[in-house]
Amino acid sequence: MSETTGKPGLEGVAAAVKQAPGRGLPPVHLWNPAHCGEIDIVIKPDGRWIHEGSPIGRESLVRLFSTVLRKDPDGFHLVTPVEKMRITVEDAPFVAVRVDREGDRLTFLTNVGDTVEAGPENAIRVETGEDGEPRPYVHVRRGLEALIARPVFYELVEMAEERETPEGAELGVTSHGAWFPLGPPEAHRP
Repeated sequence: MSETTGKPGLEGVAAAVKQAPGRGLPPVHLWNPAHCGEIDIVIKPDGRWIHEGSPIGRESLVRLFSTVLRKDPDGFHLVTPVEKMRITVEDAPFVAVRVDREGDRLTFLTNVGDTVEAGPENAIRVETGEDGEPRPYVHVRRGLEALIARPVFYELVEMAEERETPEGAELGVTSHGAWFPLGPPEAHRP
């Protein structure tokens, strides 16, 4: 990796990630480089990655960077064995763009190509936005979440069943035996 240490910023991160051995997700949770500063990357709520004011147009580059994204107590970082650069995430770093039900499993696909099965370790949660609209999320990996896109959330509502809870009636879905409330039934009626 010594040849990447002299490359600052975006190019250095990309070069270091490309040199990482093996397939799959790099073990960013095991890497502890010194904080090297900030890089002008913003992940917008719609999943667009912006670098220095311009969208990163190469989908393969966004996917590459998403594999070295880590959430630490002080924020989001792109992490390699030799660099740790803080970035800005305006909502969730990913967007769930598809959901499939197979038996008792809900499998989500994100905008960066991750697949995740909802369950006890990858919970679905719904917040209420400032506009009163539901803001649904699914946990993807190590504290990183995907905002569930509105059409995908509508699919979940179609799959939902109603249950009585101590707080009243709730619509929700199950996956891997876990129940995930989506909200009161009247909130999802046209």
